[in-house]
Amino acid sequence: MADERRTIPIAAEPAATVSMYASEKTIHPRAVHGWFAAWRWALVWATQLLYYGLPWLTWNDRPAVLFDLAARRFYIFGLVLYPQDFIYLTGLLILSAYGLFLFTAVAGRLWCGYACPQTVYTEIFMWVEHRLEGDRNARIRLDRSAWDANKLLRRGGKHLVWIAIGLWTGFTFVGYFTPIRSLASGVLQLGLGPWETFWILFYGFATYGNAGFMREQVCKYMCPYARFQSAMFDHDTLIISYDERRGEPRGARSRSADRAALEKGDCVDCTLCVQVCPTGIDIRKGLQYECIGCAACIDVCNGVMDRMNYPRGLIRYATQRSLQDGGTLTLRRVLRPRVLIYGVVLLLIGAAFVTSLALRAPFRVDVVRDRGSLARLVDEGRIENVYSLQLMNTTETAQRYSITAGGMEGARAIVRGETSLAPAESRWVPVAVQVEPAQAQALGPGAHKIEFHVTREAGAGHEAVTVNEESTFVVPR
Repeated sequence: MADERRTIPIAAEPAATVSMYASEKTIHPRAVHGWFAAWRWALVWATQLLYYGLPWLTWNDRPAVLFDLAARRFYIFGLVLYPQDFIYLTGLLILSAYGLFLFTAVAGRLWCGYACPQTVYTEIFMWVEHRLEGDRNARIRLDRSAWDANKLLRRGGKHLVWIAIGLWTGFTFVGYFTPIRSLASGVLQLGLGPWETFWILFYGFATYGNAGFMREQVCKYMCPYARFQSAMFDHDTLIISYDERRGEPRGARSRSADRAALEKGDCVDCTLCVQVCPTGIDIRKGLQYECIGCAACIDVCNGVMDRMNYPRGLIRYATQRSLQDGGTLTLRRVLRPRVLIYGVVLLLIGAAFVTSLALRAPFRVDVVRDRGSLARLVDEGRIENVYSLQLMNTTETAQRYSITAGGMEGARAIVRGETSLAPAESRWVPVAVQVEPAQAQALGPGAHKIEFHVTREAGAGHEAVTVNEESTFVVPR
């Protein structure tokens, strides 16, 4: 029997355009007061007093903290660092990474909720917005209203204050790289350099844009911390949680209503926890990566529980394990293997970092051979190699140094430059090393190990210190 094949016509569907961009509604967080809000503002004040105030502090007639890129000096109170001290920056980054691992494993995203610059500046900008445009409902009404004198005045005033905060933030940022008093004088006299002007405007614009407009978008889409935090979380990590067993089923009711008779949980479905959230999430849906741990929902929910005469803690800091088994937070839950390992590693690296800084030599030496002349014959047949020694005074007192050669019998160093350095000064010093013909013949042709012994001479208030640096001495064939 022959196969019969039938073609069934399919009606063509009209083409549709699919947008890959999803517009998000503007979030107007409601103002909240409470224990955690007070802590959040305490951290805002502490971080901003430190950030804005530190460049104005002086130490030895200079800024206490100054990263002088032009002179390649980095001053941190009594510490003077050079680019050759890059290892300390590496150590600091390692300490920061392990500190982040430890803190996140124990306390989740408390850094994000209380001390992250994005959170801090968003809190400041929202405070300005609340003062000039009103509370949440007033801001929503202002958004929907037509442009008039009132809206123009409120919006314009808000943006002027935002721009002023952003510019002052950018000015302070540049003040860590240029002495801030000189920078202020340049601003007043309109005599800033192009790079200083660029970075003040750039950093000011970034603050204005991130804290004024992007806000939660930075936390949700730009910050990588929210993406890889799941690798550091476990069932004993502190998170903000909604107690579903206690709160469900939710529903509105009067204060005097008997929730048991209504078969309702403690949640009155007021949605205030959503209204105060700076990222616009509903914490009742469980753990979400957008949650920054700011505890605004805890404060507002506790206020509702107080008014309803219910126990506090419907939304609270908890762990997934404590919610599942109904337990409480204990020290045993904190001191678990992951936390102990992070803590021990952090302690060891921190101890090594501090010890290295404490034992750091008061000066540094770099040795560079003269590439133009590896070896040459001088008077009486002596063989000479020429070097340049970079001496770097890492103290803020004048120092004098002596240079000798060792590690090779008969080597004699001839210093042809000044070896006295002013505070925090660096200088290249030409040094020639000579050996007698007999010693050169005994050594044989080729490269031989040599050491430079650079000694800081003893003076008032300090002892002699010697730093040894290796190089090679070339004997020609």
